[in-house]
Amino acid sequence: MDFSGTIDFRPKLISALKNYNMERLRTDVTAGIVVGIVALPLAIAFGIASGVSPSIGLITAIIGGFLVSALGGNSVQIGGPTGAFIVIVYNIIAQFGLQGLAIATLMAGLILVALGLFRLGTIIKFIPYPIVVGFTAGIALTIFSTQINDFLGLGLRDIPSEFLPKWGMYLRSIGNIDIATSATAIISLLIIIFTPKISKKLPGALIAIVLVTAGAYLASIFLPGFSVETIGDRFGTMNTDIPAPHGFRIDMATINMLLPSAFTIAMLGAIESLLSATVADGVTGSRTNSNTELIGQGVANIVVPFFGGIPVTGAIARTMTNITNGGRTPVAGIVHALVLLLIFLFAMPLINYIPMACLAAVLVVVAYNMSGWRTIVGIFHAPKSDISVLMVTFLLTVIFDLTIAIEIGLLLAVVLFMRRVMENTEIKVYSEQLDVAEGTDLSQHEMLDVAPGVSIYEIDGPFFFGIATKFDEMMRSTLGSKPLVRIIRMRKVAFIDATALHNLELLIKSSQSEGIHIVLSGVRPAVSETLMHAGIDRLVGADHICDHISKAVVMANRIATKQS
Repeated sequence: MDFSGTIDFRPKLISALKNYNMERLRTDVTAGIVVGIVALPLAIAFGIASGVSPSIGLITAIIGGFLVSALGGNSVQIGGPTGAFIVIVYNIIAQFGLQGLAIATLMAGLILVALGLFRLGTIIKFIPYPIVVGFTAGIALTIFSTQINDFLGLGLRDIPSEFLPKWGMYLRSIGNIDIATSATAIISLLIIIFTPKISKKLPGALIAIVLVTAGAYLASIFLPGFSVETIGDRFGTMNTDIPAPHGFRIDMATINMLLPSAFTIAMLGAIESLLSATVADGVTGSRTNSNTELIGQGVANIVVPFFGGIPVTGAIARTMTNITNGGRTPVAGIVHALVLLLIFLFAMPLINYIPMACLAAVLVVVAYNMSGWRTIVGIFHAPKSDISVLMVTFLLTVIFDLTIAIEIGLLLAVVLFMRRVMENTEIKVYSEQLDVAEGTDLSQHEMLDVAPGVSIYEIDGPFFFGIATKFDEMMRSTLGSKPLVRIIRMRKVAFIDATALHNLELLIKSSQSEGIHIVLSGVRPAVSETLMHAGIDRLVGADHICDHISKAVVMANRIATKQS
C-alpha cells in the first residue's frame, strides 16, 4: 500500500498496441466474436434475474465490457454483468428502485476508483479464501432459488426476496407445476450439460437458447394447448435504441442510505475482478496491474448507470473463453462489446421469443458452476477456524443478505489476520545468558553474560495493539520479580502502533517509579523515528536506546552492578 507518488494507472490497451500486428488482430477478433456470442445469453439472463429488462443486461455488457477492456489493467479480462451481483442488485431495486440502483452503482464506481488511486489493489487479494468461497456459494444457492418459479412454471408473482419465505411459497405452490414449462427447462438444461461433451468450444447456453426457442415456437404452432412464457410475454416489445444518457438527483440523505449497498457492490466487484485477473495471469503468464484494473472497473461502474445499466465486474467464465480462443490483448474484449452491440441493434426482435424457462436453465447451470462444492469439500479438511468462517459467511449470505455477509466477512478477515499474527509473534524472556546469533542465519555463536537483576524481553514480530496487550500482560505477571534493569529487544519489530507506544510509555513510567531502568535494543530506523516522535527517547533517555543487543547488555550489566 502506497499513498505517495504518481497515480498507478497504465491501461494494458496502450502497451498492447505498441507492437500490434495483423496476426494478433486476427486472433483477437476471432476470440472477441466467440466471447460475444457466449456473453449474449448470460447478459440477458443476468439482466432478467437482477430485476431489470434483457436490454439493460445487454447495454451493461456492451458499455461496461468496452470500458473494462479499454481502461483495465489485465490484457484478457472480459467485463460485464455477472451472477454474483444478481442478489444485491435485485434487493437494491426492491428497496430503492432503479434510481437507487443507479446511484449505488455510481458510488461503488467512485469507491473502486479511490481504491485504485490509493494503490489498494493488492490489499483486496488478502481476503481469506474461505470467506470468498462462503459468499460465492451463498450467492449460487440464492441464484438457484430465484429460478425455481420460471424453471417449474409455478406462475407466482410477488415472490418474497428472503430465502426462507421464498422457499415456503415454493413448497406451498408445488402442485402448480406446468408440464410444458418444466419440459422446456429440462431439455435446455440437458443441452447445456451435454454440448461440451461434443465440443468444448461450443457455447452450450447459446445452443440451448437457439434450439429450444425454435422448438418452443414450432410447438406453439403445431401443438394445440402448448404454451410457455417468453421474454416478449413478460417484458413486451423491447426498444433496440441505445438509451440516451440521463442524470439523477443525489443528496446526502440518499448517499447515507445507499452507502452500505455501494460498499458491497464495490467490494464484491473488486474481489471478483481481481480473482478473475489472477486466474487469467496463471494461464497466460501475464501480470495484472491491480490498481489500474480497479480504476478501469470503477470508471465502467461510474458510466453504466447513466445508461440505465447494472454493476459491472470481471467475469471469470468469459475471460477464460477469451483466453482459450486465442485472445491476448484488450482488443478482443473491445470486439466482444462490438459484437453485442450489433446483436442489440439488429437481432433484438428475435430475443422476444426466448422462453423464460430456457433462461432459468442457463442460470441454474451458472449457479452450479459458482457453487464450488468441490472446493467446499476440500476446505472441510482444513482447520476448524476456516470451516467456521466459511459457514458463517455462507449462512449470512443466504439467510440475510450479501451486504451483511461481506461486511462481517471483511471483519472476520481482519480478526483472523490479527489472530494469526499474534499466534506467530512470540515474546521471549532471557536471563543469565543470551546467544546473540539465536534467531539468525549466523553460524558463529556469541554468548553474552547477563548480570543478576537484568531481564531481557524480545518481541519477535510487529508490535501492534494485540501484541501490546499480550506484552503488557507478561510484564504484569513478572512484576513480582522486580529486576533492576529490563532490556526490551526490538530487532524484529518492523512497526509499532499507537497502542503499543502507549503501553510502552506506561511500562517505562511504572518501572522508573519502582527504580527499574528500561533499555531498548536493536531498534530499527523506522521504529526509532516513531519512538522519537512520541517522545519515548526523552522519557527513557536517548543513551538507553541501543542499536545492538551487545551494547544494551553492557549498559544493563553496568547499571545492575552499581545498584546491587
